[in-house]
Amino acid sequence: MKALIIDDEQAIRDALGRKLKREGFEVVLCGDGLEGLRAFHAERPDLVILDIVMPGGMDGLTVCQRIREIEDTPIMMLSAQAIREEDIVEGLNAGADEYLTKPIRLNEFSARVNALMRRSQSLASDNAQGYNDGYLSVDLHRRHVHVNGRKVHLTPTEFKLLAILLENAGRVVTQRDLLEQVWGREYIDDIYYPRVYISQLRRKVEPDPANPIYVLTEHRIGYRFERQSPIQNDT
Repeated sequence: MKALIIDDEQAIRDALGRKLKREGFEVVLCGDGLEGLRAFHAERPDLVILDIVMPGGMDGLTVCQRIREIEDTPIMMLSAQAIREEDIVEGLNAGADEYLTKPIRLNEFSARVNALMRRSQSLASDNAQGYNDGYLSVDLHRRHVHVNGRKVHLTPTEFKLLAILLENAGRVVTQRDLLEQVWGREYIDDIYYPRVYISQLRRKVEPDPANPIYVLTEHRIGYRFERQSPIQNDT
């Protein structure tokens, strides 16, 4: 496994790099966004660790958006500012899978990297069924999603979330269960994650995200996936 770390602070780059090397990763270190984006294209890493605020003309959010245009590589964003839900939303809107604030505790960093990689590598269960109603099509084994005939790019976390909801179609999945099954036990108290990601998922798969028909909210409980009647083609 190869990890790309993009951060303008050398001490942080080196510390995170040493930690990931001990975890068995090959590590590539970059000091700014443009260098990091070039390294991404050249190295094709399995994981990107990306600082948000960097000098020069390309910040972390821009790098994240550029990566997301072509790949669903797991991305963890780092921020020096106090964590707020709106900051997390901004990072996730850019396509990040994870958000971690500085100062970084190396053991927490390692645990979250491992959880992120588990999400990106997990496969659908053997008895998992796909879904296709003519508008939304989900192939759980090939990890493909099509909306109205157009392939939609989901991040590893977004796909895992959709897969869990689809595997429990018609049943409510509580926020706590989603946190544990999608993100892992390390995230059990991060109650804003499901809400933010459900919003992201709806924007990608719903005909009208403001009035969802697939991913429905059960107020103060959780979410459920609602199957729709197949679209009948006029012949």
